[in-house]
Amino acid sequence: MARTENSGRERILARIRSGLLTPVVAHTPDLSSGSARPMVFAPIPDALERFQRECAENNTECIVTPDAKGSAEIVAGVLAALPVGEIFVQDAPELRRLAQAWSPSRAIRWSNEGAPAETSQATITLAECLVAQTGSIFVSSKCGGRGASVVAPVHIVVANVGQLVPDLETAFARLRERGTASHNSFVCLITGSSRTSDIEKILVLGAHGPCRLVTVLALHSANESGGGPAKA
Repeated sequence: MARTENSGRERILARIRSGLLTPVVAHTPDLSSGSARPMVFAPIPDALERFQRECAENNTECIVTPDAKGSAEIVAGVLAALPVGEIFVQDAPELRRLAQAWSPSRAIRWSNEGAPAETSQATITLAECLVAQTGSIFVSSKCGGRGASVVAPVHIVVANVGQLVPDLETAFARLRERGTASHNSFVCLITGSSRTSDIEKILVLGAHGPCRLVTVLALHSANESGGGPAKA
């Protein structure tokens, strides 16, 4: 077979060869401020305010409550507005306690009873941590498997302000410190509800998972007696 000339390919390769002959100038970061490495993003003075703002940008809901009791009431209100049907709940002591506020009117499938059904109206899970910088939520396989945050049309995440960290770097450090990845089959970072705008740039929510993501964030956990929102 005769070789086909490709002038474009030769031009590209010629530019690559030329570029390889040019020494690369190493970038020296400015460490005059005394920090160990250069700052890429601006500091986040108020992690709670930033997280709420990012959630709004992501078209998700962040509802702040004073404590676990307030969180239980908010979750009950969200569930009351949903169609009749089963809800899937992560089997955790915290959620077992909160479930007393809504369980009389809702059929619950706990995560230790199997995967969520396709008819589940909502999933309720805990968070591993929350990221203020991006309004993101880390969950792990403890929430009930991969389907827990995907199958139901509504995902409700129950958390407290002590789980809020300023940025992804801090979040990953916390997960490593706690051995989250080594003790779970997966760790998932959720930023906003499932969406796509592939077709004519029209935003569609719920494309590959829940169309509604609600974070119920308590200012104080059950074992705290006081204190304000986390600053970072």
